[in-house]
Amino acid sequence: MKILLVYPQYPDTFWSFKHVLRFINKKATLPPLGLMTVAAMLPPEWEKKLVNLNTDTLQDRDIEWADYVFISAMIVQQSSVRAIIKRCKALGTKTVAGGPLFTTGCEEFGIEFGFDDIDHLVLSEAENTMPQLVRDLESGSARHIYKAEEFPDIAETPIPMWSLIDMKKYHLMCLQYSRGCPFDCEFCDIPVINGHKPRTKNTGQILGELDALYRAGWRGIIFFVDDNFIGNRKKLKAETLPAIIEWMQRRKHPFSFLTEASINLADDKELMKLMTDAGFDTVFVGIETPNEESLKECNKAANKNRDLLSSVKTLQNYGFQVQGGFIVGFDSDPPSIFRRQINFIQQSGILTAMVGLLNAPPETRLYKRLKAENRILPSGTGDNTDGTINFIPKMSHEALVNGYRQILDKIYAPKPYYERIRTFLSEFQPQTQSRRRGRPHPRQLVSLLKSMWILGVTEKGRRQYWRLFVSTLFRTPKSFPLCISLAVQGFHFRKVAEKISLTPVQSLGSGRE
Repeated sequence: MKILLVYPQYPDTFWSFKHVLRFINKKATLPPLGLMTVAAMLPPEWEKKLVNLNTDTLQDRDIEWADYVFISAMIVQQSSVRAIIKRCKALGTKTVAGGPLFTTGCEEFGIEFGFDDIDHLVLSEAENTMPQLVRDLESGSARHIYKAEEFPDIAETPIPMWSLIDMKKYHLMCLQYSRGCPFDCEFCDIPVINGHKPRTKNTGQILGELDALYRAGWRGIIFFVDDNFIGNRKKLKAETLPAIIEWMQRRKHPFSFLTEASINLADDKELMKLMTDAGFDTVFVGIETPNEESLKECNKAANKNRDLLSSVKTLQNYGFQVQGGFIVGFDSDPPSIFRRQINFIQQSGILTAMVGLLNAPPETRLYKRLKAENRILPSGTGDNTDGTINFIPKMSHEALVNGYRQILDKIYAPKPYYERIRTFLSEFQPQTQSRRRGRPHPRQLVSLLKSMWILGVTEKGRRQYWRLFVSTLFRTPKSFPLCISLAVQGFHFRKVAEKISLTPVQSLGSGRE
């Protein structure tokens, strides 16, 4: 059979890093790991092509070539998915769809979305459903819906088909070590999609995936896309990280790693040391809010009764750049929450501060609670950074949106953002910097020149840029490449924040702002 795997387009959000990519001549931040993994589960004799709409254009001839078009998507990609399915239907090519948009949103989005236009739906993880789907496709007897009742063991998950993509188009590569999270935050759909018990790959699998990326020629950053990388600490410390450390030493440290983890990583000195020794230098942490009552409301167990600012500083002192997720819109948020969020972000030195409005993903405990309270609105965009919500908040809608915009305008304005870079650099104690020496790559020099022109000449905040540029170059030259990288990221965040601030506020009755 001929299988076309299509990854829908993302809107322009904080997570797209669209305005960073122009500096480094890349098309997208990450490749579609899920689709490449699914492709590896299909029979080897089947022909396979992959089109990522974030890097390439989907042509009609691609759709007409295929027997089936496989689509994987998150809720935020729903607009692009609709267009893809419409084209496939018009051209007479059957579709197979899976991923969070369909797994948790089947009831919520089904009628509106037109799920009946999709020939086959995979509503659970592929390891449990793909073998039967393949058999049925081959025999011409495929069902409309495939759904497994249990979470699969991922110890047999194959290495993704990296041959399907052009790595030069991407800034990062990705790898998944585990699925699931032991916590039960009210707003999070990870327990619904992947469960509470972390399921991990074995050491051989992880080293095999690192080998595959190394053989494919990748040298650079790899994102471990786990829901919570430290969900199973015992195995990490005893098996996985020591093996990665040995592999990295043997290969002379070709990669650096970033991942997502809960804030209690800061409580485990041994684990932090092992992670930095392995090459981890960045960690995304769900801070959510400095308001203790809001943390209790959403059951953010790891964050409650904790000095969050001190925990962030500890991670930075151990060599991690901390990226943070922040949320406003909890029922317990006081009117002062916007100023408190700004103060916390500035004091923490968190540069990548992903601030979003609270949304209630389908099937989460939050969604069910708000639905019981008759507060759920028609389906939202799934993008918690575009100023939209899908429920009626306790705080006035206007106050919430204006407060959210106030946070973005403040933390990403040039002066406070560059001040935050200095705060971060004063705490950051990199553990892996000395491993990568030598002359800068020509691409890095081109990126530097672009930053000097765009940030130092054409954009606002020129004076703050040059002040940071000169002071870092002469006082802490080892931090200079990181400093310029952070300045470029700030440009992206600023552009997205400006777009959000200019978006008209629409009626809550439509489920949109």
